[in-house]
Amino acid sequence: MNNIDTMSVNAIRVLSADAIQKAKSGHPGLPLGCASVAYELWAKHLKHNPKDPDWKDRDRFILSGGHGSMLLYSLLHLFGYGDLKKEDLMQFRQWGSLTPGHPEYRHTVGVEATTGPLGAGMGMAVGMAIAERHMASVFNKEGYPVVDHYTYALGGDGCMMEGISSEAFSLAGTLKLSKLIIFYDSNRISIEGSTDIAFTENVQKRMEAFGFQTITVEDGNNLEEIGKAIEAAKADTERPSFITVKTQIGFGCPAKQGKASAHGEPLGDDNIKAMKENLGWPSEEPFFVPEEVYAHYKEIVEGLQPAEDAWNKMFAEYCEKYPEMKELWDTYYDEDLAEKVCDDADFWAYDDKADATRNLSGKMINRIKDRMPNVIGGAADLSPSTKTYMKDEGDFSAENYAGRNMHFGVRELAMTAIGNGIMLHGGLRAFVSTFFVFSDYTKPMARLSSIMGVPLTFVFTHDSIGVGEDGPTHEPIEQLAMWRAMPNFHMFRPADATETAAAWYSAVTSKRTPTALALTRQNLPQIEGTSREALKGGYIVQDSKKAVPDAIIIASGSELSLAVEAKKVLAEDGIDVRVVSMPCMDIFEEQSEEYKAKVLPKNVRKRVAVEALSGFGWDRYVGLDGDMIGMNRFGASAPYSKLFPYFGFTVENVVARVKAL
Repeated sequence: MNNIDTMSVNAIRVLSADAIQKAKSGHPGLPLGCASVAYELWAKHLKHNPKDPDWKDRDRFILSGGHGSMLLYSLLHLFGYGDLKKEDLMQFRQWGSLTPGHPEYRHTVGVEATTGPLGAGMGMAVGMAIAERHMASVFNKEGYPVVDHYTYALGGDGCMMEGISSEAFSLAGTLKLSKLIIFYDSNRISIEGSTDIAFTENVQKRMEAFGFQTITVEDGNNLEEIGKAIEAAKADTERPSFITVKTQIGFGCPAKQGKASAHGEPLGDDNIKAMKENLGWPSEEPFFVPEEVYAHYKEIVEGLQPAEDAWNKMFAEYCEKYPEMKELWDTYYDEDLAEKVCDDADFWAYDDKADATRNLSGKMINRIKDRMPNVIGGAADLSPSTKTYMKDEGDFSAENYAGRNMHFGVRELAMTAIGNGIMLHGGLRAFVSTFFVFSDYTKPMARLSSIMGVPLTFVFTHDSIGVGEDGPTHEPIEQLAMWRAMPNFHMFRPADATETAAAWYSAVTSKRTPTALALTRQNLPQIEGTSREALKGGYIVQDSKKAVPDAIIIASGSELSLAVEAKKVLAEDGIDVRVVSMPCMDIFEEQSEEYKAKVLPKNVRKRVAVEALSGFGWDRYVGLDGDMIGMNRFGASAPYSKLFPYFGFTVENVVARVKAL
C-alpha cells in the first residue's frame, strides 16, 4: 500500500472515530476495521459518479451493517457526494443532521437503502440484483448493455446470524445472481464478546451450499488482495460471490483493536490520540484531513466521470437506433404511469356475482400488468392461494430473467426485503404476497418500506376467522391493528370488487407510502353504494334519510354486508342508520377534518363498528358511547359458516347491539 493509499484509508478511520467521539455515541469498530475494503472498492472497482448520484447504471453499494454508518458518511464526504461537508460529519447523530445514526434513504445523498436491522441490507441487495437482471433482460440489445451493473453489500457476523440473510442468499444462489457481491466483515466479535459464544458455524460452507462462489481475503488491510478478490468475484458469471474479509474490529486503536468494546461505544479522547499516533496521522486535531488526501480523492472522482460519459454516449445511440425501447424505458421510469393507464372505466369494471376479494384482486393484478409493463411480483410459495400470478408473463428464474412472476419460496421476511430492493433499484413496481396471519413475518422489512417511503404493495389474503378450518394458527386477529398502527402505511380491507379496485388503484399510484390489501378467502356480495369514494379511506355507503342519523354502523371488508343488511332490518323498526365503509383508516385520517366530520358527525354518538378481527383502535371512531363487535380471543377450527355466528358476526347481533345503544 503506497503512502497516499494508506493516508486515504486512514482518513476514513480518523473521520469516523472523531465523529463518533464528538457525538459521544456510535459504533467505531466497523469503520476502523473495514476502511481498507471500502476504499479499495469505492476508489478502484465501484462504477459510480458522485457528480451524478442517480446515474441509472451505477453500481449499488449497501452497508448492511448500518450501525457502522460513519464508514459510509466518511466515504460520501471524501468522494464529494451531495456536498456532504466536514461540518455534517461533526453533526453525526444530531437533530436535523445529514448524518443520522443509521443510514437513511432519501435523507443523505448516496445512501441507497435505509439499514439498521441487521441482515436487512443483504435482503435488499438481493432485490437490487434481481431488478438489474430483469431490467437487463428487457432492455439490453447486442452491443448495447444499457443495464449492466453490480450490487455490493457489506455486513458482518450479526448480518450472517440473522435468518433473513440465509433466506435471501438461498434465493440468490438459486437464481444465479452473478452480479451480486457480498463482503463479509469477519472480525469474530459481537457485542457480548467473541462470536464463539454463539456462532461457530462454517459460514463459507453455508454460502457454498447456497450456490455462491466463496473467496477469502486473509488480510483485511491488504488492498491488492482485496482488489484481486473483487475481480475474481466479477469474473464468475454463473454464481453470486461471497468475499470473507478477515478484519480486526477497531483496527488502529491499540487499546481497543480486536475487542468487543470497540463495537458500540466511542473510543475516548486518549484512545483516539493513541490511534492517530499508531497510524502515523499528521495531526491530533479532530476531523483533520491533509489537503493531499482531499486532492487524491478529487483525482479519483475525476477518473470516474468517463465511465458515465461512455454510457451516456451508448445510451443516446441506443435510443436513436431503438426508439421503441426509449419509449419503453421512459414508461418504466414514469412515476405517474399508473394514473395515466389505470383511470378509466375498464379498470373499474366488474360483474355483480359474489366473489372472494382475493379473486377480485387477482383479476386486478392481471389488468394492471397489461397496463404497467414494469410491474413484477409474486408470493411466498402461495400464488395459487393469494391469486397473485400474472398470466402469460413467465417466471423469473436463472433461465428466464425476463419473467415477471417471482417465486420467493417460503421466505416471507426476505421476500419483503427483496421487494424493497427491487423498488429501490428504480424502474420497477413490485408486489409481494402471503397469508395475512403470516404478515407478522414481513413486518420488520415493511417497517423499512414505510421509513424509506418505498411504495411496495403487499397482498395479504385469508384475512379473518373466515379462514375457518385451518384454525387459530392461520386466522389473523391482531394483525390488522398492527398494520394500522404503523406510520406512513396504508392498510386496505376492501368489501367488494369496487373497493378492491380502489385499493389497487391507491397502491399503484402511491409515490411514498406502501400499501397492503387484506383480502377474503370466502365469497362476498357486491354491495350497493360502494364507490370510488373508497379512495378516501372511509365514506358513506348507504345513508340515513334523516338529517341526523339515529346511529352509524361502521364496517370493513366482509362485515360491510352485515352492516348493510342490519340497516334494512333496523329500518323495519323505525331506526334509520347510516352505513359507513372504512376500508382504510390510514387514508381516512389523511382527509380534512371537514370531510371526516361529514362522514362521522360528532353529534351522532350511537355508533357500532363491526370487524372480524381485534377491536383495538376502533375506539377513535365509536367513542365512549359506542360499541365494537370484534374478536377478543383467537379463533377456532371450523367452517367459517359456523365461526361467524359463534363469534357474533350476524345481522341479528349487529341489530341487537345498535338497539342496545
